[in-house]
Amino acid sequence: SCPFERFVQTGRIAKASAGPLKGRLVAIVDVIDQNRVLVDGPLTGVPRQEYRLNNLHLTKYRIKFPYTAPTRIVRKAWIESDLKAQWKVSPWSVKAQNICKRSSLNDFDRFKLRYAKRQRNKLLTIAFNTLKKRTKADGTPRVLKKDRRERLRAEKAKGGKKAAAKK
Repeated sequence: SCPFERFVQTGRIAKASAGPLKGRLVAIVDVIDQNRVLVDGPLTGVPRQEYRLNNLHLTKYRIKFPYTAPTRIVRKAWIESDLKAQWKVSPWSVKAQNICKRSSLNDFDRFKLRYAKRQRNKLLTIAFNTLKKRTKADGTPRVLKKDRRERLRAEKAKGGKKAAAKK
């Protein structure tokens, strides 16, 4: 029914996208006007301050505390909601951690990464080509000459004269 799921509201958790707070999580405590909100991040090292909405990315998380609650109440609600653990496993956070990891690689690490990717891609290519070779265009399995030869050898080893007679 409603296209929007994330609203600028008391208790909404947002990620600061610019300025000295960039990358930190904050809770919206109060809406000042169209462009500014009062934010507080008692557990992310953000003192209570006004912040431009343009510089906030709203997350899907929201914690419950009363409108314009003092920092201690915000801190209590933040701890009770176990937000830190939820955020750590969210795709957004995981992506940010990976970017951070990537940017801290040294030359040798980059080389190892490239080498590992090459090995993985070789295995994928081999697997893909094998499947492609064994599948017809319409998706049905294809029997290769190699398979027939193997089957005949197996029958010969098992039965002896019977397999020879079939040939």
